[in-house]
Amino acid sequence: MTTWFQDGRLRYGVGIEDTFIPQIRAGHRKLDEYELTQHYTNWRGDLDLVAESGAEFLRWGVPWYLVEPEPGVFDWSWIDQVAEHMQALGLRCIVDLMHYGTPLWLDNSFANSCYAERVAAYGRAVAERYRGVWDDFTTLNEPIVNAEWCGEMGNWPPYFVGDDGFLTITRALARGMVRTQQEIAAVNPDAVFVHVDAGFRYEGETTPVPRAILEERRFLALDLIMGRVDDAHPLSAWLNTQGVTDSELAWFADNAVRPDVIGVNYYPTFTTISMQNSTKTPVTAGTAGLRDLVQLYSARYGLPLAITETSLVGTPDEKIAWLRESEVELESLRSEGHPIVGYTWFPFLDLVDWLYRFDDKPVDDWMLPFGLVNLVRGGDQQLTRRKNSAFEVYQEIAQRHR
Repeated sequence: MTTWFQDGRLRYGVGIEDTFIPQIRAGHRKLDEYELTQHYTNWRGDLDLVAESGAEFLRWGVPWYLVEPEPGVFDWSWIDQVAEHMQALGLRCIVDLMHYGTPLWLDNSFANSCYAERVAAYGRAVAERYRGVWDDFTTLNEPIVNAEWCGEMGNWPPYFVGDDGFLTITRALARGMVRTQQEIAAVNPDAVFVHVDAGFRYEGETTPVPRAILEERRFLALDLIMGRVDDAHPLSAWLNTQGVTDSELAWFADNAVRPDVIGVNYYPTFTTISMQNSTKTPVTAGTAGLRDLVQLYSARYGLPLAITETSLVGTPDEKIAWLRESEVELESLRSEGHPIVGYTWFPFLDLVDWLYRFDDKPVDDWMLPFGLVNLVRGGDQQLTRRKNSAFEVYQEIAQRHR
């Protein structure tokens, strides 16, 4: 039977930003995008807008920390309603199981010795409950971004730093991704797995991490879960000097899993960076950067590809220009034989900058106008949903591709 990613079509979708970092400490406040954008109270209308846009699929995340408030104890009351409404609207949900944060009860977050089995059990529970309603899963969003913020820069739990922290978290995340995919497949043999990578690009020489390392480590989590890291891997010597053992790599080789679709996230104004003296400077790369990443992932893995996030902060006219330009570029790449099956405007709604977590300024000071739908606060303090002119252009493009 032909599945949705095998019929040769390019499907248009959207995503709702779903970062959840519930842990707080001095100087670090809770970051829950559903709460900050009032999606918990406006979810039904938000989903209706998604359907109105013409999107065929939606990247939407389950807040693990709320669904499993105690180990092994699940509260499905809200998720049941959301799943039912998505099904009624005919939306395919690519379920974002892990968008950075872990439950409060999981000591040390990703560094917890039980993390891989805990996240796998949670993933299995979601897949089992919603089989036939939700059959498409991202086991973990952007593993290398996760490893940077949690393991290299010390911004999110467990607050590790440096190369050792980065690799400790990357291995933990990768093991969790493998175990989650295994557990989901055990209860839903029809499940489709969409891996999502941040499409890092670099220009110039980089410090403190050499560019040669950065160029390869952006693929590291995906290479690990697919069992591709061995003595011939470009990072083999670096991993060895950082204490990654042969037995660890053997476990990944023995338990290798393969995604059905590889998702690549690309933002034209900040995916490409120059990183000198630990300072990241965004570089605008437009469609050239998009083409570069598609070609890289296509050649390296030979699997169906989706653009799982793209958008920009700007005026509606700037968003429209990117919608038009990226559509033309993807059609050109598809005509050249690159198996691109999806395009995702992400986020569909505006989002709150992650830097909100690190100060005490009001949330509106950190609102970023990424969306096809803007969030505007009224006198009652509610965030009104307002479609901008890019919404209609997206709608026209999405419907044309159906």
